Amino acid sequence: MKTLLLDFVPSPSIHLLVNLLDADNLSVKIKNERKTRHGDYRQLPNGKHQITVNSNLNPYRFLITLVHEVAHFEAYKIHGKTIKPHGKEWKQTFQHLMLPFLRPEIFPLELLPLLAKHFINPKASSDTDTQLAFALKQFNEPNDKHYVFEVSLGQDFKLYNGRVFKMGNKRRKRFECVEVKTGKLYLFNPNAEVELIKNEK
Repeated sequence: MKTLLLDFVPSPSIHLLVNLLDADNLSVKIKNERKTRHGDYRQLPNGKHQITVNSNLNPYRFLITLVHEVAHFEAYKIHGKTIKPHGKEWKQTFQHLMLPFLRPEIFPLELLPLLAKHFINPKASSDTDTQLAFALKQFNEPNDKHYVFEVSLGQDFKLYNGRVFKMGNKRRKRFECVEVKTGKLYLFNPNAEVELIKNEK
């Protein structure tokens, strides 16, 4: 397990992670990028428990995602399968498990205040925390992707599935975007990752 994780998480976090995973006999699989999730937890038909995490995540997001999924297992083990997936039991478990990792040896100093704020009331996905998601993005490998909140009004952009949208106005939390092909209006999370298209003049 230690060897598997060495390439994916900050090295000072390894011993904490291995202890956490070994205690619960959890297996971890590294997956190719999935557009709809960073990771997941499931109980296998043989009764064992498995966590998967995307291989393309930067070390800090990988670590947060891995502990997020361990928290699902722990919350279900303690409180039963009837709890809400991201309800108060999961939030409390995630806070408890993540606390030992919130140290300057593991996370850059600029991330620690944002993480401390996020874990007061952790969300189902760190992607919905605009400040934290943007800060974490700075540690990604360079790519041509932008967050929706960075896109200019009237700018066209493309999703991973090829659908093209035009940027519209911001509502309270989300952005109105019109699909160019159909003219239908959709609401986008600020942290949806998109590819900009150069508009014809």
